[in-house]
Amino acid sequence: MSLCRADTAHAEPFGDRDDVSPPLRFTLPARLRVKRAALFQEAFRQNQKQVGRYIVLWSRAGEDADVRLGVVASKKVGNSVARSRAKRRMREWFRLNRHRLTPPDDVILVARRSILDAPIADLNRDFEHVFSRAGRLQSLPNCPMTPAQSSPEPFSNS
Repeated sequence: MSLCRADTAHAEPFGDRDDVSPPLRFTLPARLRVKRAALFQEAFRQNQKQVGRYIVLWSRAGEDADVRLGVVASKKVGNSVARSRAKRRMREWFRLNRHRLTPPDDVILVARRSILDAPIADLNRDFEHVFSRAGRLQSLPNCPMTPAQSSPEPFSNS
């Protein structure tokens, strides 16, 4: 069988259309996010916080609390591009490590300016330290490496 232009011009690029699966999504679903301002204010009023080098962790307990994430990056962090990058970094750590967090409290993460230039290894260490101090991180007894350490580096420093 030859593959000349005439043979490939009418071929389906992915074979049968029924066999094509939707692309994988590596995002944090909306149902796992804290979005309402009242919930953020409630977390701040409860004053359950831990301060780290790159983030401030606030916990929110309540009837409707689940292990959901809210992210905050004020203008002190930088312009909109910098704030978005800081929030992406926090969401990604949470997405990769959510299974290790103790329920049922919601988590609000506030970015500090230093998060922008932090190497991923330092960022992972700080996240684990802050969540451990808050009593929110479960240890993995039979796992030599945490998922954050064993996964490929999702961030670049550029």
